[in-house]
Amino acid sequence: MKRRIASGAAVGLALFLGLVSGCSEPAPVATPTPSGPASHWTAPPQITGVSVTAEGLRVQGLAEPEGRVVLRRESGTAYAASSDAEGRFEIRMAAPADDLMLIPEAQIGQDSVPAPERLLILRGGNGPIVLLRSGRASLRLDAAPVLGAIDSDGRVLLASGRTGSTSQNVPVSVGDGPVMRVTPDDDGRWSAVLNRAGGGEVTIRVRDAAFAYPGDSAPAGGAFSVQRAGWGWRVNWTSAAGAAQTTWLPVRPD
Repeated sequence: MKRRIASGAAVGLALFLGLVSGCSEPAPVATPTPSGPASHWTAPPQITGVSVTAEGLRVQGLAEPEGRVVLRRESGTAYAASSDAEGRFEIRMAAPADDLMLIPEAQIGQDSVPAPERLLILRGGNGPIVLLRSGRASLRLDAAPVLGAIDSDGRVLLASGRTGSTSQNVPVSVGDGPVMRVTPDDDGRWSAVLNRAGGGEVTIRVRDAAFAYPGDSAPAGGAFSVQRAGWGWRVNWTSAAGAAQTTWLPVRPD
């Protein structure tokens, strides 16, 4: 069954509170330190930041203390590291030649516990870096405009981003529709469910910036693809639950 993005704004804000999209320099996402293993269940790893260095890429995150973490391609190379006593890990890798999709996993012997997110690194780290999350707003880990991502399941648009201020509401509107005001959290993160008919082009305004959303244009079957679309990148992908989703990652407003 296709997993739909919630269509009610109130529901969406409750489900998607705490999302992040960089608006200046990329920074690790604040996430709680995982507790020690209280049972035989193992939690999947959490990616908290990706940095581009002269040597390549550095992926940081949290996992079970003293566990094994793997970033796996669907086929081919995997990257691995061990977490420390506090559950923190860091994986270094050479910058990929092109777009790279990775599945974070906790490894226990021959078994693995995959995370529901997918880490996408575009253009070897020179493009957007984002966590794609099924039924939830994508999480930008690179520098991004005030609108970091637009996620769509073909019915509803979910906008998210990060502002430079936490004291003011963020005005968001779609086309000629009414303006909604979204309250950012303590880190300046915000999200809003945008109801709109059809999946075509539409202008989305966030504060004083206008973003020309190019539409969903999802391929049949939800096949993975990345392409330039307007002032951004359109990603078609399939979640771990098998749902086809489209994510647009703007790099600048019009």
